[in-house]
Amino acid sequence: MPETKQLTLPVTGMTCANCVATIERGLKKQTGVQAAVVNLSSERANVTFDPAAVGLPDLIARVERAGYGIATGEADLVIKRLSDDNDARRLEKSLFKLEGVLEAQVLVTTERARVRYVPTIVSQAEIRAAVSRSGFEAVELGGEAEDVEAKAREVEIRQQKRLLVIGLIFTVPLFLFSMGLDFRLLPMMWMEQVWPVLLMFAMATPVQFYVGGQYYVGAYKALRNGSANMDVLAGAYKALRNGSAHMDVLIAMGSSVAYVYSIVVMLGLVSGHVYFETAAVIITLIRLGKFLEARAKGRTSEAIKKLMGLRARTARVVRDGTEQEVPVDEVRVGDLVLVRPGEKIPVDGVVVDGRSAVDESMLTGESLPVEKGPGDPVIGATLNKLGLLKFEATKVGKETALAQIIRLVEEAQGSTAPIQKLADQVSAWFVPAVIVLALLTFTAWYFFGPGLPVTSDTTSFTRALINMVAVLVIACPCAMGLATPTAVMVGTGKGAELGVLFRNSEALERAGRVSVVVLDKTGTITKGQPAVTDIVTSGGTTSDELLRLAASVEKGSEHPLGEAIWAEATTRSLPLAELTGFQAEAGHGVAAEVDGHAVSVGNLRMMETRGYPLNGLAPEVERLQSEAKTAMLVAVDGSVSGVIAVADTLKDGSVEAIAELHRMGLRVAMITGDNKKTAEAIAKQVGIDIVLAEVLPEGKSEEVKKLQGARVATHASSLQNVVAMVGDGVNDAPALAQADVGIAIGTGTDVAMAAAPVTLISGDLRGVARAVSLSRKTLRTIKQNLFWAFFYNVVLIPAAALGYLNPMLAALAMAMSSVFVVSNSLQLRRVKI
Repeated sequence: MPETKQLTLPVTGMTCANCVATIERGLKKQTGVQAAVVNLSSERANVTFDPAAVGLPDLIARVERAGYGIATGEADLVIKRLSDDNDARRLEKSLFKLEGVLEAQVLVTTERARVRYVPTIVSQAEIRAAVSRSGFEAVELGGEAEDVEAKAREVEIRQQKRLLVIGLIFTVPLFLFSMGLDFRLLPMMWMEQVWPVLLMFAMATPVQFYVGGQYYVGAYKALRNGSANMDVLAGAYKALRNGSAHMDVLIAMGSSVAYVYSIVVMLGLVSGHVYFETAAVIITLIRLGKFLEARAKGRTSEAIKKLMGLRARTARVVRDGTEQEVPVDEVRVGDLVLVRPGEKIPVDGVVVDGRSAVDESMLTGESLPVEKGPGDPVIGATLNKLGLLKFEATKVGKETALAQIIRLVEEAQGSTAPIQKLADQVSAWFVPAVIVLALLTFTAWYFFGPGLPVTSDTTSFTRALINMVAVLVIACPCAMGLATPTAVMVGTGKGAELGVLFRNSEALERAGRVSVVVLDKTGTITKGQPAVTDIVTSGGTTSDELLRLAASVEKGSEHPLGEAIWAEATTRSLPLAELTGFQAEAGHGVAAEVDGHAVSVGNLRMMETRGYPLNGLAPEVERLQSEAKTAMLVAVDGSVSGVIAVADTLKDGSVEAIAELHRMGLRVAMITGDNKKTAEAIAKQVGIDIVLAEVLPEGKSEEVKKLQGARVATHASSLQNVVAMVGDGVNDAPALAQADVGIAIGTGTDVAMAAAPVTLISGDLRGVARAVSLSRKTLRTIKQNLFWAFFYNVVLIPAAALGYLNPMLAALAMAMSSVFVVSNSLQLRRVKI
């Protein structure tokens, strides 16, 4: 099996869904590329490839050959300790070894290094680190590192705006002049003269070839990329056949037909009306739409920008006994970091000195500050509110919780939702179908259209031509291509603000269809920090002796119940004995030899399996279980000597969270290894619908499977339950994988370790309702977008074909359709969850 790598490339120049198909097809043609997924909204391409067969320059060349670009950054560094030209060459080689570096030039005379790089693959901090590893010191010029992708988008917006302004300067006077002639508002004699037509030609030409030049270049490249060779006619045929022709082809054809026909009339080769203003208005209106769309698309990624903006720029570290301020990228694992009140915590770590309250709301969505003291973890980018904290850095750079959250959100935004497949399939044949329909429209109107009045100044040919242009211009695959990815981008970004991370857009889509939510009890509904509440003994054994023996067996146990017994013995200062022959039975208990006695600590099932007599303790077990306590029986030398009751407390917000899920029409199940009575007592406290008790760890996934197979109790009886499983992401990994939607409860620092497609950063159960609600609203937005995109094309293309739409109105409608879709997606940012 060959080694595979995955890279993310920031692509520039995409305008519609067919651009996506063109780039994907081009990348997949490259030898060694196994998969390529391009996202129009995030403007990124995720490529999986064999590094032995293909490299980064080959992938970039493929994208550029398809007519698009890659956003690159440039680092300008002052290099200290360069002694001669050999040092410069050695440093260049070191920089070229970094993946993502495209060019590196080091000049010993100026002591400068200029590096061009792909920002999604390598950062300036990593470039400076490579310089340091080579034995030199890098000083960055120009302050903070720039956001290269944001800069590329700004350049695109400025370019669109400049072209729009130039288009308006020529088009508005041209349109008014043409309308003035048509409606006899200008002197009649001008109609008979040549100069008005020449003036209109002169005003339309810059718009056609300068303002609209991008559409000609795009159309040429789209048609060329339909074929491996440069035979444009063969490439055009193949492009139309396989769907790689895109919007640029339609715009170029529509406006060119009107423009070229007008030139033919101007030269006197045919008689008729000129349509220079139509060609110019088509291009200018579409340019207006693209400008508004580019501005709106920039706002869909604001959540990522907000997350990036949370990062501290500098950190105060203690090195060699002195306090010094360094860029946050230079903080190393093990550094002691000082944070004063009101300052941001720069990286992840563990408090070694000081106490404070930390505001973690920017990452977890929880408004109340969290108390921190020695031994407590702190998360980078959170805000220290009260006291001075000294902590040891444990995670820096790309390993911090914030960096992982940003990476997860970017991956989710770059993924393709299942609901998008229909739009992609339609987009593939959309352009060729529209061209065929436009030709049929021309043929039908020219040969079979109703007769024109004798006084009409329009010929059958002109009428057929104008209706054909209207069909070409009105058709818009862009809205279909943007419908899903823009909503996914805004939805996943909104989720990150609420402390809900979706790993991919499929999880975002599927969470909205959930009908049953299964909650693991320990650590999800309850705190997972149980405490000993009762000790009942029999046969003359004292409670302290029973607890000492049980705690000796449970010493070092990682099970919450075992930890509770051990903690109680420690609190009572009981001396624990050494043990031998330790055995753990999953779902039953533990056993070992302590002070020469065979001691077993476990549940009723364990004692019954071993055949140990209960010595009249059965009623006590039943009583404790009815009080929602877990009864742990302790057997000494084959006879039960007592019961230790352990109870877990409910998490804050569990009752409200389950009530909110009920309000949303969802059924809630609880799954636990506890006995049925204890489970039912807890279920009654929080309002659980379905209790799944006495389930061994390996049986959880089977219970989830049974729920999935059950029919939904609604009129739509043929539907099956869509099940969400909520657990800690480690112990419940098989069940999380089995569920339709796995939701892992995180703690803010183990985000990347969660096995589930959805992670609640704060560990608050109320995040489940937020995740489902956000998913439903995102799904509704996607459906609205797709409905509009399809409805617009299904209604307006026939209207244009039937002659009800002027080409200029068609261009305006087409330009606004994409703007509507992006704007509708942006509404999600303001939705209350």
